[in-house]
Amino acid sequence: MRRSLFGKFVWMSVALWAAAADAAPITCDAAGIDPASYRLTTRGVARLDNFTSTDPAERALRIDPGNLLAHGHLARQYLIAGEDATFTDAAWRTVLDHGGAVVWTATLYDVDTKSFFLVAFDRQALRLYRYGELAGPYETRLGMPQVVGEDRETFWRALGGCLDPLARPEAVVPWSQVREIKSGNWVHYFKLTTPIVVTSDRGKRKTLTEIKVNLHGGSGTVDYLVTRDGLEPWNPYKASVRGIGMGPLAYQERVRYTLVKFVDPTGRIALPKASKSAGW
Repeated sequence: MRRSLFGKFVWMSVALWAAAADAAPITCDAAGIDPASYRLTTRGVARLDNFTSTDPAERALRIDPGNLLAHGHLARQYLIAGEDATFTDAAWRTVLDHGGAVVWTATLYDVDTKSFFLVAFDRQALRLYRYGELAGPYETRLGMPQVVGEDRETFWRALGGCLDPLARPEAVVPWSQVREIKSGNWVHYFKLTTPIVVTSDRGKRKTLTEIKVNLHGGSGTVDYLVTRDGLEPWNPYKASVRGIGMGPLAYQERVRYTLVKFVDPTGRIALPKASKSAGW
């Protein structure tokens, strides 16, 4: 959470943006967005080390509150960072009410652990896209996809919630076909009423009745368990220390409850209780 005076100023600015957004036309159309604002939400985001900072999108909205890409980036990043829900919800509402989507890069572990996907959430459905479908050809390192450069505008627009209508999704799952969303420590489980077929960029193909997905952005912690020696409990050199990786369960829960707030207002989708552990 931001705790500085600057942070308070930013939140006041966000409130003003939200009010301005009600009056301004919200659009994905580059021709309808101030050029400086548009560059910040495409090339500006691409130039970040890990494209997680909210600064380019916040600056973009100060220039043009009608830039839907800026709202889309903030909807995702405010949720990842655990910012005030009032402003996170305002960003989500703006994006979804104006035909956009909130989009993550993701790993589908039951399909391909060495391929990325883009997962888009809108009012109607959950949509899965191969990373290469929106990013184009990309480099790998140690077998893992690398983030494409700022010249791949289609990808950066997609990450801001403005998906190319010509891009082919691997699957479109209407919310009526999602019967349960479970939060794990590292993943979400979307349980479906109708199977889908998903193929990765590496050609791995899987039929799924459950989408096991890691939405990139949440970072876990390492808990350490110290076991003292039975004969010399006072001797630190004989103690056994074991690290246990713990997933970002709070992040998973923020995503789950924010999502259903907007796509399942009647509470039809089951939400099993989550518990922190070292497992998935």
